[in-house]
Amino acid sequence: MRYPYLLFDADDTLFDFPRASSRAFSIMCQMDGIPDTPEVRQLYHDINRELWDAFDRGEVTKDHVTLERYVRLLQALKLDLDPARCNRDYLTALGEGVYPLPHAEAVCRELVRRGHRLYILTNAVASVQRSRLQGSVFAALITAAFISEDAGASKPDRAYYDYVRAQVPELTAENCLVIGDSLATDIRGANNAGLPCCWFNPKGLAPWGELRIDHTITDLRQLLDIV
Repeated sequence: MRYPYLLFDADDTLFDFPRASSRAFSIMCQMDGIPDTPEVRQLYHDINRELWDAFDRGEVTKDHVTLERYVRLLQALKLDLDPARCNRDYLTALGEGVYPLPHAEAVCRELVRRGHRLYILTNAVASVQRSRLQGSVFAALITAAFISEDAGASKPDRAYYDYVRAQVPELTAENCLVIGDSLATDIRGANNAGLPCCWFNPKGLAPWGELRIDHTITDLRQLLDIV
């Protein structure tokens, strides 16, 4: 066993986040009276992506992102609605949307059967991620989930990984592997922490920057041959 400890990202690595988000957005629109059209969805997506990119750069907080996206959306649509309520309705629905990516459950079950210890490392909203994990097939497979809100730091900051290693003191740079889809947070974070990493790249994107990528997979089943 090359890597006994496996540190998985959650969204877009194990969970189908776009599917869950799309469902949650539809529910929120229905509850709060927002037109659920392709144009509105694209506007929300652009606003949301801009704010999360700022979060990844350490420029804004997560609380700012989750509320401000609805402030800007409602302003753009000229709707006199409560952005905090829209955000609550969206996050509640998001926490109920649990959709594993193809092969994720089978791969995790096989890894546990082989004796690996699986952990989740995530920057997601804590209440949402806890709800999704508790209601998912991964609940019995994951040893622990480390959420950035609890850590007081976020991926890709070194402090976040220091927090994780303090919780799992037997973790070393030789016995663990970070697995995630995001170069900006998962792979850069592993680099910052001096940990080996595996880029989950199902879309076949080109890498950027001067990041160290130890392994690349396009299908989660390929992980079984690496670890």
